[in-house]
Amino acid sequence: MLQIKIQGRGGQGAQLAGQVLATAFFYEGKHIQSFASYGGARRGTAVNAFLRVDEHPILLRCDIDRPDAILCFDPTLLNPLLLKDATPKTKILVNSSKGPESFKELGDYAITAIDARKIAQAHNLGRIVNSALMGAFAALLGAPGLENLLKAIEEMSPVKKEENVASCLEGYGAMGKREGAA
Repeated sequence: MLQIKIQGRGGQGAQLAGQVLATAFFYEGKHIQSFASYGGARRGTAVNAFLRVDEHPILLRCDIDRPDAILCFDPTLLNPLLLKDATPKTKILVNSSKGPESFKELGDYAITAIDARKIAQAHNLGRIVNSALMGAFAALLGAPGLENLLKAIEEMSPVKKEENVASCLEGYGAMGKREGAA
């Protein structure tokens, strides 16, 4: 079973990213479980989305304690609290203009950084980074497949569908150029 944590701030699209990724995995015939947790429902507060993916029905009904992967929308959220359940094998993608070496003080984690804001801005999406991050995350994990992810983005993007698809493709391609990407 693949267990994913997504953390962002209200208004960044982290919850929508969880829904889009769940849909893309569903298109691949996987069983999925997707849920969110957030405190105050306002912009800027921390929000979490969780996703489980498996070949078999998922009977587990609890929080994700040991994530296989973490998608972090805001580098200020990449802290000991978020990482407390991560292991050195947990794949972590953070939206940051800084390189992964900037996060070494957090410990021995497999952190990859991508400047999703720069990608989003290049595609006239402003600060809406979720499509670029989903593309990069899919490339890092080797799943879901790009075709299914693009289909889910096209269907679920509330506006600027072409721009979101282009942003996802660029994020995916940027990760494919990096050493160690799946």
